[in-house]
Amino acid sequence: MTMLTFKRFSGLELIQYLDELAHLRMTVFRDFPYLYEGDLAYEANYLKTYIEAPNSVIVLAFDGDKIVGASTGVPLKEEVEEVQRPFLEAGHDIDSIFYCGESVLLATYRGKGAGVAFFEHREAHAKAIKGMEHACFCGVQRPDDHPAKPKDYHPLDDFWRNRGYQKHPELSTYFSWKDIGQATETEKPMMFWMKSLI
Repeated sequence: MTMLTFKRFSGLELIQYLDELAHLRMTVFRDFPYLYEGDLAYEANYLKTYIEAPNSVIVLAFDGDKIVGASTGVPLKEEVEEVQRPFLEAGHDIDSIFYCGESVLLATYRGKGAGVAFFEHREAHAKAIKGMEHACFCGVQRPDDHPAKPKDYHPLDDFWRNRGYQKHPELSTYFSWKDIGQATETEKPMMFWMKSLI
């Protein structure tokens, strides 16, 4: 069994790993439910948030010297308007919420505990930041009858609940990206999950 090691980096430390993270995202997010048509310009703009925020984190999973997975997070107050808006509209204090971005892992390394490790590392990082009381993340919402949905697809809802997160349908937003085969970006609905860190 392959033993993965995990390391955390913050802010400007991320620059040296941007290419690996961009390519991991483009590889993993091609699969359902994201169906993301990779674009390096989109990646550079997206990852800019994590470079510029001093309390951001990236957790990298290594198989030896090879990066096989990554997970990101940043205080919600440092995130883009699309992420902040539903919390502000619902009256939440965004200064006390830590936003967990994506977790991406090459398929051959799944089922070996990396998902749990990614959440544990990000939550430990969040708890070390003064005033952080909650963690959140969001997931794309695709229709059950989507033509690209694999027959053996299983959503991660149970895994997220086992990590202590609860779905909050009242907290939703939209992200835009190009689906595989599309010429232009289209909006995708995203729903948030939250848990207490205290």
